[in-house]
Amino acid sequence: LTDYSIILLIKGGNLSSTKSYQELVRKTYGLVGYLILSTLQFLYPFIAMISYNIITGDTLTKVFQRIPGVGPDNVLTDRHFIILLTTVIFTLPISLYRDIAKLGKVSLISLILTVVILIVVMVRTVTFSPQVPKSENAWIFAKSNAVQAVGVMSFAFICNHNSFLIYGSLEEPTLKNWSRVTHVSVSLAVVISVVFAACGYMTFTGYTEGDIFENYCRDDNLATFGRFCYGVTVILTFPLECFVTREVIANVFFHGNLSTVFHIVVTVVIIAVATGVSLVYDCLGIVLELNGVLSATPLVFIIPTACYLRLSKERWNHSDNLISCLILAVGVLVMTTGFVLTILHPQECSHGKEMFYCFLSNISFPNGTLPP
Repeated sequence: LTDYSIILLIKGGNLSSTKSYQELVRKTYGLVGYLILSTLQFLYPFIAMISYNIITGDTLTKVFQRIPGVGPDNVLTDRHFIILLTTVIFTLPISLYRDIAKLGKVSLISLILTVVILIVVMVRTVTFSPQVPKSENAWIFAKSNAVQAVGVMSFAFICNHNSFLIYGSLEEPTLKNWSRVTHVSVSLAVVISVVFAACGYMTFTGYTEGDIFENYCRDDNLATFGRFCYGVTVILTFPLECFVTREVIANVFFHGNLSTVFHIVVTVVIIAVATGVSLVYDCLGIVLELNGVLSATPLVFIIPTACYLRLSKERWNHSDNLISCLILAVGVLVMTTGFVLTILHPQECSHGKEMFYCFLSNISFPNGTLPP
């Protein structure tokens, strides 16, 4: 659905002779549509910034605990201190750049570290999985609240807000070339995501946390290395999201231009608010779920199809129109149902606690399951 939606977005741009997501929506649905899209485009990266801070606090505190002489009462094991420290030293200064091109090397480092983290998770699936008792009914395909996972997956796969920029950068920006680029990119993302998800769930089954590195034991040196790489990755990714939120504010309120003073003020305010929320709330799962169903789902599924259906001059039973209607219906269903289920059944998290199986390394259970 994501793959088709990205291609559909460019088709809508060609039909309306527009070259950006904002222009497409404004030309199709006017000022109201433009403001709704701008709100969603602000919320998605802003909530992502909150989730990145939560991850930083979770992962780096456990990394510092492995340093000799750093005990449980040390300030380096306080997630609030770590979030504030990384914000002041790293994320805020990097976020103050005005040119996103300067973050190119940062993105490359993040990509390399992602591969390293994936290898760590795969290795620990083989070596650590036998030590973790399997949860009850671990291999049921889906439970009643499975739609919440669609929101998280939407959060992971969204790239619609960058689609026009990438499309315009092609040597030959044709629909055929764009389709090929989209298929390869989304397929690669699927492979990486499936490996992460499968390895994580095979290792921890029903005990899997929203932040998978919360599942590994504190004395696991390989996992600690993975946590470090993970923490560095999200710190380096944070400025990219800040850049998007600042651009949305600049476009809506300042006609796309920020003076140096306003550039600094807006950046500091955005980061301060995001940091404040992440200091108060620390459960990652529900943050990803809400961002997925409220922001990513309409950006990926609802708005592109709604624009195309309004612009299309094909017969009602044309394949693009029928598939667009299907994706639109799925998007509305996921958004409404996912939001309700997330509120009614919030994901529990064992934030900062050592998982029970870390104390069971010398104990074995029949069939690998916990006794009743």
